[in-house]
Amino acid sequence: MKTLFKLAGLASASAFAALPAWAQEATAEAAEAVAEAAPAAAVDNAFIFNTLLFLIGGFLVFWMAAGFAMLEAGLVRSKNVTMQLTKNIALFSIASIMYWVVGYNLMYPGDGWSIAGYLGAFSPKSIGGDPDLATGYSAGSDFFFQLMFCATTASIVSGTLAERIKLWPFLIFTVVLTGFLYPIEASWQWGGGWLSEAGFSDFAGSTLVHAAGGFAALAGAIILGPRLGKFGKDGRVHPMPGSNLALATLGTFVLWLGWFGFNGASQLALGTEADANAVSIIFANTNMAAAAGAVAAMLLTQAIYKKVDLTMLLNGALAGLVSITAGPLDPTLFGALWIGAVGGVIVVIVVPLLDKMKIDDVVGAIPVHLVAGFWGTMAVPFYTEGTSFVMQFIGFASIGAFVFVASAVVWVILKATMGLRPTQEEEMLGLDKAELGLEAYPEFAKG
Repeated sequence: MKTLFKLAGLASASAFAALPAWAQEATAEAAEAVAEAAPAAAVDNAFIFNTLLFLIGGFLVFWMAAGFAMLEAGLVRSKNVTMQLTKNIALFSIASIMYWVVGYNLMYPGDGWSIAGYLGAFSPKSIGGDPDLATGYSAGSDFFFQLMFCATTASIVSGTLAERIKLWPFLIFTVVLTGFLYPIEASWQWGGGWLSEAGFSDFAGSTLVHAAGGFAALAGAIILGPRLGKFGKDGRVHPMPGSNLALATLGTFVLWLGWFGFNGASQLALGTEADANAVSIIFANTNMAAAAGAVAAMLLTQAIYKKVDLTMLLNGALAGLVSITAGPLDPTLFGALWIGAVGGVIVVIVVPLLDKMKIDDVVGAIPVHLVAGFWGTMAVPFYTEGTSFVMQFIGFASIGAFVFVASAVVWVILKATMGLRPTQEEEMLGLDKAELGLEAYPEFAKG
């Protein structure tokens, strides 16, 4: 019996002695399995977070459509508010369709350029099928995010030409702008075209989106002419105050909020600690530039006019945002401050300058988006390595010339074929009644 107990004891001791070896072997196997799975898990996580960034950034930029609508509704006269609201929701809807039908593949042709570096592919975008993890993000999220930028470009044009353009010519122009003009010029940089190869830099679109929209608006404003009564025969400028500054202020705050998606998601990645840090820096710089633009415009209007002009303050914030958009990652917070502040100063100077030139810009979109877009593009080399002032100017001038000339051609054709302006009687009555038969403030009209 004792012998049996001894044998059992020896067996137990042997088993316990072998446990560390078994544990080490199991741990090694587990570690090896984890090591093999780690790269795949990292790819999966990066794909998920990058896609999430695109989607969140996309719906923030979508909210900017509401900002433009409120800003324009507040800065036009009450008899034209419904028209501006109609144009804004219609242009976004048209952009959504046109960017799918032809715009996206014109802008991002991959290897399918029609003319290498200059003209992409004419085909609808497909987002179906299983996800391709190698791309780093969902095809649907990228399409959704890039579409928002396309629609923003058209929104800029809407405000400048307010109160004296008919609905359908404007919407036909929107078809051309969102389906062809914007995608073509944006492909030169973001689609891997000739500007990106030459060293031009525009992180989130000071030139590609904002200045492009400003050039299209400028061409339209020149061809369309000013509103009735805006400029007197004696050269005097007759102010035409907006209907609701509360709405205009709300619109500015909505645009400010949306800009965090506009600039932040343009990092195009959130799958690493470095990307997450970059997005946070972009958010902080974007906010600082907007704040500095607003303060600069406020101080300058106080100094010039002896009182603060709210409309200049609002546009100063927007100009600060446009100014930082070309390079929101590399500047310090102080850099973002002075870049944005210059944008605010630009607004206060350029708005009356356009009046002297008899160019009627109802909401100040040309100073905010075109001129501040130029400034923001030219400010990039102050902080971003590998960029040059010469190449920045060439890129801006090339895109500006293309969009302005092409837009002018479209505007002239529309003017010759279907006409751009309503009659004088319709314009004086207001486009809400004349074209839509629906007023934004019917109680006021009855009173």
